[in-house]
Amino acid sequence: MLVNNLKFEIERCELTPLHVPFKEAVIKAMSEGEGGLGFMLGAEEAWPGGDFVICKLFSKSGEVGLGEVFVWLPETGVSPYQVIDAIKNSLSKYVLGENPFNIERINHRMDLNLARSEVAKGLIDMACYDLMGQLLNLPACYLMGGKFVEKIPLAALIPLAEPILVKGILRSYYKKGFRNFRLKLGSSVERDLEIVQLIRSTFGNEIRLRVDYNQAYTPYMAVRAIKAIEPYVIDFVEQPVRASDYVGMAFVQERVNTPLMAHEGFFSLKDFITLVEMKAVKVLGLNSERPGGVTKALKALNYAKMRGLDVVLHNQPLGIASAMHIHFTAAKYPYIDHATELFGQEMLQDDLILDPIDYSNGMAKVPENSGWGIKLDEQALNKYSTGSTIILEH
Repeated sequence: MLVNNLKFEIERCELTPLHVPFKEAVIKAMSEGEGGLGFMLGAEEAWPGGDFVICKLFSKSGEVGLGEVFVWLPETGVSPYQVIDAIKNSLSKYVLGENPFNIERINHRMDLNLARSEVAKGLIDMACYDLMGQLLNLPACYLMGGKFVEKIPLAALIPLAEPILVKGILRSYYKKGFRNFRLKLGSSVERDLEIVQLIRSTFGNEIRLRVDYNQAYTPYMAVRAIKAIEPYVIDFVEQPVRASDYVGMAFVQERVNTPLMAHEGFFSLKDFITLVEMKAVKVLGLNSERPGGVTKALKALNYAKMRGLDVVLHNQPLGIASAMHIHFTAAKYPYIDHATELFGQEMLQDDLILDPIDYSNGMAKVPENSGWGIKLDEQALNKYSTGSTIILEH
């Protein structure tokens, strides 16, 4: 069979750590917000940009599959070098010499031989999907079910700041065609309410709102905060309590009408299933790192829909992972209930791809070429790399 062709086997893996700074306007907006980050997460270190790992998987026939993961120690708990170490000293054994179309076997062996480490496993899985698309000369969405749409709607991220500044930033994205917005909240119940009231009174019900507390509240305060803004029609609430407080999430969800979504508290499929079974969430938030690659994201989506939950994709990635999110959304469009949030192109100085993705009028166009449909900018990769590229060979 075609997919058993020995030329498809993965013979080399290249891993590059990098740091891409935020745009000056983003740093300014964050510095003017709460805690210097534009949201309420209590991290003490400065956050000047995004840390990433880029993965290249090479087939014997010369095609290259690309993967990308975004890491931040206060949230993901691993550095780029830890991700690379996990692949170099463990996961590469189950990838090199393997056919990327054996993606279930690759994932199964990675899970058997390395506990947790979903970010590193997801990086490999993601690159395998791009490589499969390159080998078949097919856009990656066709490996996930097809293409329902040519463009997907986007949501804009609005940082936590003074209400008048929040209004101004939101208005700028409204003028660009966005009608879906994530508001960062959590400084106080009263200030949260002031911000939401101002936005609704200004823009009415034409726009859709979701809010993100970044673990700002205790369960009791979270109930108060959410109940205060519920009259203003909130699609869902992201991570109102500490990431590890699953009991607290369940406490809040039982007492509010607005669906909750876990973000900082969700990394693995088991995390998500536990939250669902505890009745702690009603929305699944997927991205390329959580629960780790395309294969597990598809499993999580199927589970969520069988349990009657909403689904949303959200992240602030570079161009590779942005393309992955767009392909995934296009393939599963009828089952994704909220506009996809991709904001790396707005926040970061470079997206590391040669031909830009078409972001216009609050939409993103599905890249048309093979795999993720993008090409890596090698000069930008060298510019932003923070260490030598690690080369692993079969």
